[in-house]
Amino acid sequence: MLEQYLPFVGLIVFGNIENLVLSSQGVVAGVNPVKLGIASLICVSLWLIIGTFGTQLLIDYVDFIDFIGGLAIFILGLQAMFVSIRGE
Repeated sequence: MLEQYLPFVGLIVFGNIENLVLSSQGVVAGVNPVKLGIASLICVSLWLIIGTFGTQLLIDYVDFIDFIGGLAIFILGLQAMFVSIRGE
């Protein structure tokens, strides 16, 4: 069963790191931590459901999905760094 997820390991690892970065941005910005935690749990649960069923349907497009997902993580990471450097 885990073999079908192996092509997505990079997205899983770096996506989780990006989630931590975005959550820390929310805490630094003064967002209510309870609301942030609830929203994070909802998003992670939805992402798990989408990922589980999406993997079965779209395994043929793994290279394209990895590229788009990696690009999104990279862009979000750059945005997070720019915002933190500027001190906003």
